[in-house]
Amino acid sequence: MAAGASRRMGRPKALLRYGGGNLLDRALELAAVLGGPVTVVAGGHYPLVRFRTRRQPVRWLLAENWQQGLSASLQAGLASLGPGVRGCFVLLADQPALWEADLRLLGQHARAAPWHAVAADHAGRPGVPAYLPRSLWPAIMALDGDRGAAPVLARAGAERIEIRGASRDIDTPEDWQALLRDSGKHP
Repeated sequence: MAAGASRRMGRPKALLRYGGGNLLDRALELAAVLGGPVTVVAGGHYPLVRFRTRRQPVRWLLAENWQQGLSASLQAGLASLGPGVRGCFVLLADQPALWEADLRLLGQHARAAPWHAVAADHAGRPGVPAYLPRSLWPAIMALDGDRGAAPVLARAGAERIEIRGASRDIDTPEDWQALLRDSGKHP
């Protein structure tokens, strides 16, 4: 998911330099750990984000109504998946500190029980990254505004696992500076 307007950041946060690329490059690297074809749901700052990203997904999807918030982006992504898809993983472009080993564990749990939701544990609540089985998609398609799937995951009793770095997202210039300082990765 890379569809937001980045208002609090003041510039496209997906394009913030990180390591050898930008935040979206890092998100694509992390998504590859989970396997399968990777789709980037874009919105704000598209197509600039697409053309300034070094790594490329299998597919770019423009969420036509991305201004309505996270729910619209999630819905666009889910609606783009074929009828044979049993579930999907959701990662955000602004979580570069995720640990790859923990994402592998998320993938293992999802593949062991593809009918059951699995999500990062955010202080006792489920959140992203997450695996969304198809059975939850109707409830997600009913969401509106700038709300993600967390309430749907909670109602479904999603299995929560520790994913180091999941609670650290980059929304403001201060978040960005703290990440650079803590990681030692300077632009």
